[in-house]
Amino acid sequence: MRPWIAIGAILLGMWAAAQAPAGERAYPWLPNDLTAHALRQRIPPPPGFVRDDPAAGSFARWLQRLPLKPGRPPVRYWDGTLVPVQDGHCAVLELDIGRRDLLQCADAAIRLRAEFLYAAGRADAVAFRFTSGHEAAWRQWQAGERPRVSGNRVNWIASAAPVASYASFQRYLRTVFAYAGSYSLARDLPRPAADREMRGGDLLIIAGFPGHVMIVVDAARHPESGRRVVLLVQGYYPAQDVHVLANPEHPDLDPWFEPASDGTVTAAGWTFSAARRHLFPALADEPE
Repeated sequence: MRPWIAIGAILLGMWAAAQAPAGERAYPWLPNDLTAHALRQRIPPPPGFVRDDPAAGSFARWLQRLPLKPGRPPVRYWDGTLVPVQDGHCAVLELDIGRRDLLQCADAAIRLRAEFLYAAGRADAVAFRFTSGHEAAWRQWQAGERPRVSGNRVNWIASAAPVASYASFQRYLRTVFAYAGSYSLARDLPRPAADREMRGGDLLIIAGFPGHVMIVVDAARHPESGRRVVLLVQGYYPAQDVHVLANPEHPDLDPWFEPASDGTVTAAGWTFSAARRHLFPALADEPE
């Protein structure tokens, strides 16, 4: 990591957590008494670049303020053991990953989008599709329905009491993690317009079994050259801490990544062409 980032982390890392304004919980998985460090405070843009300023209430703005664990802790698997290679990240999200091998790469993106909608009071809009193509909506789960999966067939059966708690929401998400993945996201999510520049909230998806998914959590531009850089977050498999990628091959930008002129992004050994860029469809009244 570049020295100026380390200095920035020291100076800014002690700032108060970038949660929501007092009385709100923009990141509801955090304990009330936990002070975390906001991504946008901890990771400045490269020298000369200006960070995007997304609209209030937008997914991109929420991602910019994701809470990070203090310092640069190691990435751990879901069972607490260390990931063997520890040079691929610059920060770790303050995000619980559960006690099962579920929260992998696509699931990290699903989790972030779902948590954003939940925090925004739009949980009823949370819905994803299993790899089989069947819809799995939170509104079904909270009404007491549960999926009965048999091969490629899924039936939602009323088999539980209606519960709309956050704990139940997490159980719903774990079910989605088990039956959705990079293939279903690539199949179901739209692609941005060809002339739309990369921004926070965009997904980079290689569909497969396994495939891979990264999510753009921030972006910046150089006002003179017009160069564009992005910050990338990923989960991985087996399930492990969700982390902000480092870019050791380009120390002048690290941890930011610069898409090629054709929109291709290469990061952590994966190459995503422009055709592999997707986004979650915005709700009718959702700021962009």
